Formats: sequence, C-alpha cells, structure tokens
Amino acid sequence: MITLSHAGALALACVLLIAVPGPSVMFVVGRALSRGRPAALASVIGNAIGCYLVGLAVALGLGPLLERSELLFQVIKWAGILYLLWLGVRTFRSARPVPATQGDGAGEADGSTTRTTETPWAAARTGVIVGATNPKALILFTALVPQFVDPAAGGATRQILLLGIVPILIGLMTDTTWALAAGKARTWLGSSPRRMAAIGRAGGLAIIGVGASVAVSGTRP
Repeated sequence: MITLSHAGALALACVLLIAVPGPSVMFVVGRALSRGRPAALASVIGNAIGCYLVGLAVALGLGPLLERSELLFQVIKWAGILYLLWLGVRTFRSARPVPATQGDGAGEADGSTTRTTETPWAAARTGVIVGATNPKALILFTALVPQFVDPAAGGATRQILLLGIVPILIGLMTDTTWALAAGKARTWLGSSPRRMAAIGRAGGLAIIGVGASVAVSGTRP
C-alpha cells in the first residue's frame, strides 16, 4: 500500500530533479518557438506519455537489464540524441519567411506566419519519442522511484506504476508552464515574417542543443 508520506517524499525529490531545466524543458521551449503553442502543448502530453512508457518498461523488468547492459542504455540514449538532432535540423531548415497572407489557420491563430504546419497528433507523437528516449526519464524510474517502493507491501510492479504518476504529473505542470510562456513570447515577437523565421530557427537550434547536451552529459542511471 502506497502511503501519502511516500508519495509526498517522492514528489519533493521529483520537484528538485524536474525543476532543473533539462532535455524535456528545452525540447518544449524549442517546439513552442518553432511551431507555436498548440504544437508545444501536444508535445508536452506526448512527452509525458513517452516518459511513463519508460516507467512501464522499468516496472516490467527493463530496469535491472539497463543496469547490467551499458550497450542497451547507450543504444536508447543515442537513438534519442540522433532523433533530436534530426528534428532540430529539420525545424531550422523549415523556418523561412513567408508572406503573412500565406499563413495557415493554425499559424494565424497565435500570430505566426510559419511555412509549415503540424497536426496535434504529429506533435504528440514526436513528444512520445523524445520522452521515451530521455535519459532523465531513465534516471527517474531506475534510480529514484524504486527508492520509494515498500518491499513489505508487495506488488513492486504496481507500486512503481502508481508512484510513477507523481513525476509525470509534476513534469506535465512544469512543461506546460514553459510551453505557455515560450508560446506567448513567440506570439509577442512574431509580428513580422522575417522575425518569425528567426524565432523558428532559434527553436530548431534549441532542439539541436538538447541533443548535443545529452550527448556530452554522460548521464547514466
């Protein structure tokens, strides 16, 4: 049985870890700058789903396997890095000035004039991939969450899945805040096509920066 004290202690530990901007935050900010607030919010939801899938995999036995296999960890880590670099380069290249009259409905809604559009489903799917390959999620579910499992209560798998909801909810709240703030900044700065293109490129560079930072971080559960 999971007690409130266990959940509260985990929440405090998660706040301390999640409050420090990491790959998820920079990814969401980059999406907000390059694609706008709706795509960023969809990415937040997808990222949370991807992170929880990591928790599910750990609960079902991936955790001990990751601890024993450096190769498996590196494969997952570098798959995420390469995807982020590819996504950042694609975002940077697609950010080009267009006449305001060519802006699509989604872009006009938040004052943007971007060259390309992205459906909420596509944005969420991208978020799932980033969340599922985020080393920070692996740390949460292999090194932090298991510390709050009560062996005497039994059902360790169930406990991990229930306790895992705590960091996911905290991440949803913090990432949503970043997405709204960055989306508001994008709308405020995006009064001209040329400036909008520059903001889109900044978003692409931010996503590339996420991939680069993860590559050099040496993060290991």
